[in-house]
Amino acid sequence: MENIFSFQTILLTVAILFVIKTLFSIINKNSKRKLPPSPPALPVLGHLHLLKPPLHQALVGISNRYGPATLLRFGSRPALIISSHTLAEQCFTTHDVAFANRPQLPSVMLPNIIGMTNYGSYWRNVRQIAAVELLSNQRLQASSGIRAREVRDMARQLFQSYNQTERSSGFVKLQLKNFLFELMLNVIMMMIAGRRFCGDNVENLEEMKQYKEAVEGWFELNGGTNIEDFVPIFRMLDLKGVMKRMRVVTDANEMMAQKLIDEHKQEGAENRETMIARMLELQKDDPEKYSNSVIRNICINLLLAGSETSTTTLVWAMANLLNNPYILKKAVSEIDTHVGNERLIEESDMTNLPYLQHILNETLRIYPSGPLLVPHESSKEVTIGGYEIPPGTMLLVNVYHIQRSPEIWDEPTKFKPERFEKGNADKKWMIPFGMGRRRCPGEALAMRKMFMILGTMIQCFDWERVGNKLVDMTEGAGLELPMAVQLEALYCPRQVMIKVLSEL
Repeated sequence: MENIFSFQTILLTVAILFVIKTLFSIINKNSKRKLPPSPPALPVLGHLHLLKPPLHQALVGISNRYGPATLLRFGSRPALIISSHTLAEQCFTTHDVAFANRPQLPSVMLPNIIGMTNYGSYWRNVRQIAAVELLSNQRLQASSGIRAREVRDMARQLFQSYNQTERSSGFVKLQLKNFLFELMLNVIMMMIAGRRFCGDNVENLEEMKQYKEAVEGWFELNGGTNIEDFVPIFRMLDLKGVMKRMRVVTDANEMMAQKLIDEHKQEGAENRETMIARMLELQKDDPEKYSNSVIRNICINLLLAGSETSTTTLVWAMANLLNNPYILKKAVSEIDTHVGNERLIEESDMTNLPYLQHILNETLRIYPSGPLLVPHESSKEVTIGGYEIPPGTMLLVNVYHIQRSPEIWDEPTKFKPERFEKGNADKKWMIPFGMGRRRCPGEALAMRKMFMILGTMIQCFDWERVGNKLVDMTEGAGLELPMAVQLEALYCPRQVMIKVLSEL
């Protein structure tokens, strides 16, 4: 027992000395540079003690005090915080290549998240596959029927649930976050593998439940800043078990993806309209580019990137519509005029329903699902706003703060979709999906999914708040900007849509 204790003591001492030596070395190098302003820091922890949840709000306070470019230290890692659109443009235009890398955070890198890999041949390969072979306009048009079927199934389930629920009034209560998250998982999973996570017609319910838990586990462990990523001694000790649990989640996600690939191979992928089938077909001509490992990682990344963020955006959109019934009424009127009441909305209706798109754009402006863009990292020294930024500096762009700037937007905190009418916002600054070469390749898919789901929900059902009070719009802690209080709403079928709903 004494030997074990002595070994742990020696290990802890060596780790602390290493961190202190590294810090002094960095401080000595940076003393010769013109660095951005920075708050007082603590030994070893740096500024981690200032990062109270929600993180983007804590960084707003720091930026308001120290300026639009602030240098923080997350443990031994320098971090540049940008809260100005002019400085953000410098990062993603003039210095786009220099900031094309991602910080190699241990907890995030365990699941081999493609969006977190460094700029290089592997990233270019998977990016090309995603952008051209899976998410191009041509491919999205070809897969529109899959999304339409899932959204119609959602409408049918809501209608049936309403008819089967005992109610004292004309409305039924619905918890929106879980409902929309499961729908989003089904949409993505059907596109990837032709399988559903939940609901009706689920093959092997227990297995799909395990898959769903693996996806949810990743979001649970990445809901905020993990101190293990920035202070090596905490990572080595792993007192909270974050690294261990992440490995379990990683293994579960990889096993899920590999099993789906194996099933496609066994059953024959030729006649299946899925992303896995498409990649397996391409694998025949280029087995190295479309290796099982690449296909597996793309599947995992599509599930993770395409579910939680879109769900969060839709929840905020519904919350704002419930608090602004005149906006909801205007959106319903637009759908009734251009789509009618004899069929459900389709993706091809997007060009005829600009106000519905304005609602989504305004939601993404005021409540971006990623309030801080996915972190970048400098590969060489660059100058931003007159400051010298060392190589290896993590870049965090506070999109939440920028997109609410009164310098860019009138009444920036007011939910006003009309600001996008007649191209009035064309020259305004918004980057909810990122900017530059690391911009999210799934933007078009996300907008199509959210358009279909939100449009169908308000076309088919009337929605009201639970009680007379406004929906609580308090923001919760998490990287995807969740609501602090789970959103509940009351719904009932619109009389003019009952015939269509009855035939689904």
